[in-house]
Amino acid sequence: MDGSHSPDPALTISFIKSLSKVERVSALNPNWELVPQKAEDRASHSTFENYRNYKTHKGARMRIAVIGQSLFGQEVYKELRKDGHTIVGVFTIPDKDGKADPLATEAEKDGVPVFKFPRWRLKGQAIQEVVTQYKATGAELNVLPFCSQFIPMEVIDHPRHGSIIYHPSLLPRHRGASAINWTLIHGDKKGGFTVFWADDGLDTGPILLQRECDVEPNDTVNTIYKRFLFPEGVKGTVEAVRLIAEGKAPKITQPAEGATYECIQKKDNAKIDWNQSAEALHNWIRGNDKVPGAWAEVDGQKVTFYGSSLVDNGTAVNGQPLEIPGASQPGIVTKSGLVLFGNDGKTLLVKNLQFEDGKMIAAAQYFRSGSSAAVELTEEEKTFAVQMRAVWQSILSNVSQIEDSTDFFKSGAASMDVVRLVEEVKLRASSCQLQNEDVYMNTTFQDFIQMCVRKLRGEDDEEELVVDYVEKNINNMTIKMPHQLFINGEFVDAEGGKTYKTINPTDGTAICDVSLAQISDVDRAVAAAKEAFEEGEWGKMNPRDRGRLIYRLADLMEEHQEELATIEAIDSGAVYTLALKTHVGMSIQTFRYFAGWCDKIQGSTIPINQARPNRNLTFTKKEPMGVCAIVIPWNYPLMMLAWKTAACLAAGNTVVLKPAQVTPLTALKFAELAARAGLPKGVINILPGSGALVGQRLSDHPDVRKLGFTGSTEIGKHIMKSCAVSNVKKVSLELGGKSPLIIFSDCEMDKAVRMGMSSVFFNKGENCIAAGRLFVEDSIHDLFVQKVVEEVKKMKIGDPLDRSTDHGPQNHKAHLDKLVEYCQTGVKEGATLVCGGRQVQRPGFFFEPTVFTDVQDHMYIAKEESFGPVMIISKFKSGEVDDVLRRANATEYGLASGVFTRDISKALYVSERLNAGTVFVNTYNKTDVAAPFGGFKQSGFGKDLGQDALNEYLKTKTVTIEY
Repeated sequence: MDGSHSPDPALTISFIKSLSKVERVSALNPNWELVPQKAEDRASHSTFENYRNYKTHKGARMRIAVIGQSLFGQEVYKELRKDGHTIVGVFTIPDKDGKADPLATEAEKDGVPVFKFPRWRLKGQAIQEVVTQYKATGAELNVLPFCSQFIPMEVIDHPRHGSIIYHPSLLPRHRGASAINWTLIHGDKKGGFTVFWADDGLDTGPILLQRECDVEPNDTVNTIYKRFLFPEGVKGTVEAVRLIAEGKAPKITQPAEGATYECIQKKDNAKIDWNQSAEALHNWIRGNDKVPGAWAEVDGQKVTFYGSSLVDNGTAVNGQPLEIPGASQPGIVTKSGLVLFGNDGKTLLVKNLQFEDGKMIAAAQYFRSGSSAAVELTEEEKTFAVQMRAVWQSILSNVSQIEDSTDFFKSGAASMDVVRLVEEVKLRASSCQLQNEDVYMNTTFQDFIQMCVRKLRGEDDEEELVVDYVEKNINNMTIKMPHQLFINGEFVDAEGGKTYKTINPTDGTAICDVSLAQISDVDRAVAAAKEAFEEGEWGKMNPRDRGRLIYRLADLMEEHQEELATIEAIDSGAVYTLALKTHVGMSIQTFRYFAGWCDKIQGSTIPINQARPNRNLTFTKKEPMGVCAIVIPWNYPLMMLAWKTAACLAAGNTVVLKPAQVTPLTALKFAELAARAGLPKGVINILPGSGALVGQRLSDHPDVRKLGFTGSTEIGKHIMKSCAVSNVKKVSLELGGKSPLIIFSDCEMDKAVRMGMSSVFFNKGENCIAAGRLFVEDSIHDLFVQKVVEEVKKMKIGDPLDRSTDHGPQNHKAHLDKLVEYCQTGVKEGATLVCGGRQVQRPGFFFEPTVFTDVQDHMYIAKEESFGPVMIISKFKSGEVDDVLRRANATEYGLASGVFTRDISKALYVSERLNAGTVFVNTYNKTDVAAPFGGFKQSGFGKDLGQDALNEYLKTKTVTIEY
């Protein structure tokens, strides 16, 4: 049946009435589970077989036997059940060392019959007892998601719909059991999987469904399986079943052309033939990684190679030579790993080595293996060791007692046990960020515990990060603050040991001495960034790996968010609760957002019109700029760092960043976390110092290719000129603002008051998009002012670490003095000072929240930004929408703007005509990491945040090929 049947609806009622209670209950009988629930179906398909055929083609739920094993089989089984199919039986392998296969465990939990036959055939003949048990399930379809057993054709052909098999290659290429290995060994650029109809050949049946993916240059069996073949394979297998149920499943004969069959890869045939090119060696090693493992004789023993990647041959190789029999030249053990040479003189890098006894080491440690001293455990660490010994015992149930010398793998552990062990560690010690590799490299219990303890202490095999902290007990915690320059992965003093004091605005006291960068320090930092980009690991890193490091950095920032927020509060005066949510919280979100973009940066293909025959291929590539300088302000020290640095790193650049001289501490803490996250040396460099010296040198430096700046318009103009004169470096500028907020009489008053307060007083007014001038319709002006003043009087001014504080100190003394002068000017010009306008009489740099009314367009305070908690209110006449728009736009700034009205037509009209990079309607300050942010006119150009921000740190290359 084709499912197009459309009977008379009147049959529905008549048929339902004809059903007895017993007949309705009979629908629950397993043999009648597909009895029509719609009466017209029942009436139109008089026999059960006719109805079953019809219902199957309409997408009915089938009776399925799942034959296979492993986590892949488990996931397919679960998804088929979610689709509503009945799993009549699961046929899997017997338990191994007392442990059931994951597929069996899942099915047994659901009460599904599970059969664990050791074999289906004996001497080439089907075992009839096994076949009989299978046939009794009444399966309509066999699904073989991953099966290592030989299944007799009597079973394959028995179901009405036959059998389908998942195979991890694009058939007819790479038939056989080691398809993934050979996809990599042959260097295929495309991989994928096939779901095909089983026949009596070896992977030769008709194709039902195929999905393909790109094979990345450094993919291993493990990475391509996890990235695509497993998750998409599960989906594809379930989709294939869905097509069968709908009667839409094709049967496409496999072509003879391109068909290949390769042998099963085993340890004995995985030996490396060194008489090959570097690329062929790389493909052989990664094609056998992890199983069975490519190996060679080294120093008289069998050594297995893992983690291969191709190396830029322009890079100088420095290290200790390692003789390898048969190789064209000795390998070189470097700090990055073992460099190997092909017979073409080109190179590859191997990260890990495994010896015959199962011990795995970092290749860089080859000449130092076994030399590290054991660490003495604390009482807390001893407790952790006891817990982990119990975990090992539960995994290795066949071992009577776990000794320090017990080897995880020699005692029977498999790859799934590695996954479990890693998760068990996370449950007991979340700060111990364990990878599967760590287990393979520390196979005995003693080595495993020593490795875990080193990770818990923040130690590893790499060169230890040395930090000279300034520690303070504050805000119910101990904060640890780096205070030196951060250049090339190290905290170092400035040239000549020069320092300055950074001040706590809450009381005016010094927090600590901070290194003051000099011109030579800038040159060193730029050189380190250039080397990291052009020659280091960062410049060659797979974008997905780059994203993984940025994700790890965001995770570390989250782990230290209270510490970061406390540093931000004492160094910038930000209220702690706001610092935690916005200064730090949005910074973490920003790094996570851009981490996700790393592997999604792409160009495009372009059809070009040339003389015929037009055989051209034109495409664009998005490439990183190189060394980028970033200069950030003092109002949101960490968040401004994040807004620019996250996009810069995601694009693949390296960074030299100058924090504001008055707020350097969160940037230096960020540098520490970046190093601990594993970002390579030279990728991030932090230089506290003066703008006139450090900022100017970065603007002038010939090796800096991009400069991102947030600050005043005056300085931005100077930077732009310097960047043009030096080497025409790319620039993005986020500069001053005088953002207008128009409040119409038809607004929601309480919301307009609340958001109007936020638009001005958020972060003590030290906010680039603060509403610099409010235009309030005259009919509601007095009421609006009254309500605002009432709210201002409720604001608590005080210590930013006090959770009840609404309004903390201004950032620094010079800024406080400018605010006092600004308000004095407003009074002199005739504006009405309704409240505030004075320094608070207490230690520190506190300023009263201020409200001015009767502000005329010609006044200084109407035109210039205060960058503080000063509300400037002007009236406009009812109905004069165009006039208030003219006044709002009568400024050289265009960063942000806002409008409050219930009239959506008016809101759209006004928002279209406000000349600003951001327009808020019935809200304010609502920025998001995915939404581009930047200004018009003298508020600058270029964008932070969103996809647009990536383009600020990328260059577009056009490639045209004639073929």
